[in-house]
Amino acid sequence: MEKQIVIAENNSMKKSTEKDISDHNAEVIANELSWLSIVLQTRLELHFKQETPYQSIQELTPPDITDKEGVYAAFIQKHKLKVAERLLLILALVPHIQPELLDILLTKNKDYDRRYSEFGGLLLEGHLGLIPTAETAMFLIAGDDLQKRLQYHTLITQDFVAIRKGIISLSRTKGNNPLLSSIWMIVNEYVEYLVTGKPYQAIYSPDFPAQRIHTKLSWQDLIISRSTAHSLQEIRDWVTYGHTVLEELELGKRLKPGYKSLFFGPPGTGKSMAAALLGKSTDRQVYRIDLSMTVSKYIGETEKNLAKVFDQAQQHDWILFFDEADSLFGQRTQVSSANDRYGNQEIGYLLQRIEDFPGVVILASNLKDNIDDAFTRRFQSMIEFTMPGAEERYQLWKQSFAKKLPLDKNADLWHIAENYEISGGLMMNVVRKCTLQAVTNNGKTITQQSLEIAIRQELQKEGIILN
Repeated sequence: MEKQIVIAENNSMKKSTEKDISDHNAEVIANELSWLSIVLQTRLELHFKQETPYQSIQELTPPDITDKEGVYAAFIQKHKLKVAERLLLILALVPHIQPELLDILLTKNKDYDRRYSEFGGLLLEGHLGLIPTAETAMFLIAGDDLQKRLQYHTLITQDFVAIRKGIISLSRTKGNNPLLSSIWMIVNEYVEYLVTGKPYQAIYSPDFPAQRIHTKLSWQDLIISRSTAHSLQEIRDWVTYGHTVLEELELGKRLKPGYKSLFFGPPGTGKSMAAALLGKSTDRQVYRIDLSMTVSKYIGETEKNLAKVFDQAQQHDWILFFDEADSLFGQRTQVSSANDRYGNQEIGYLLQRIEDFPGVVILASNLKDNIDDAFTRRFQSMIEFTMPGAEERYQLWKQSFAKKLPLDKNADLWHIAENYEISGGLMMNVVRKCTLQAVTNNGKTITQQSLEIAIRQELQKEGIILN
């Protein structure tokens, strides 16, 4: 019953079009910017003891966001941001969407012929406007009131929810600079989300060795055993109810957060597809780690690059999928050289990060025995993906061909399923080959002969020769 209620609520929320929600979000942000502009102007008037109708910026009430749609209002409401926190959040977004709003802080102190140090801010190469710093944030909410500055210090340096979630990263230009000289700005990967509501997608690169995977297919397209399906459902249940187990039932004192699973079985049996479907069905992005790019010849680079993946995965609640994990998580080598020792350090680092990761991590291997025994006992589940049997192969073949270019109705599909033991992955290679050949020859259907020839060619590629 509870699941039906949630589905009904989700459906009602989707009645508004994406454009409507985007327009509402833009309206909320525009109102926040107007409010910030007035607060900033008032703060300067109070600072310079100029004429102003206000005694404090507290008299400037923030815009009403009650019943407002969009991710920006939702973020404020979800985290119950106070007035000062709302000012800090919109200030951090300003350089990305309306940098001219901070030009007012570029004025110079005539006595010293330089900018006012109490305003904070940096001028960076490639950007004409002022980049706010934590000092700018402090000046905005506390002015020159020392007591308030001390009161807000921990909020600005560590307690603000946007800092804790990595939405604002306090990056310093130089290590020995004061903490309040750190840049105060929404990190790039969150800008698109707060402005348009679109989730951030990381870009695959040598510095970020992970690539998003997704699928257009559904669970009905994944032909697996009942026990495998049951184990996959357990992962989905953990994503949905894990918070309840850890927080509401207070088992977080005894259980580690997160869920680690090993998918093992021959290539082409659906491991990657299952990972992508888990993400699709739980509204999580899935990122596959390219293990061939993780091991760097430069000491420390591997840890640094993987740290980026783990940090962003934790911030954005991604599912991490380590494909062909036995190439890196297998039996650790005997130390006979500095390279062996460093390689084992890298493996140890990865194992520790995976164990501490509070989300879902999936490792895929062709053979369960290839994974180090020291790590397998830390898995919450070990799920086997077997080669499909004749009945399963028959079902896979039935759903694989295009409706507009089907298998010839006289073809004996059961004969094909019974006599050729191949995986689902190889089947799709065969379908691709046969379909392309039929299109090239203006065929209306795919013949059994062309299908069997393509199957034999695929098996030959795998080193299997049939009589």
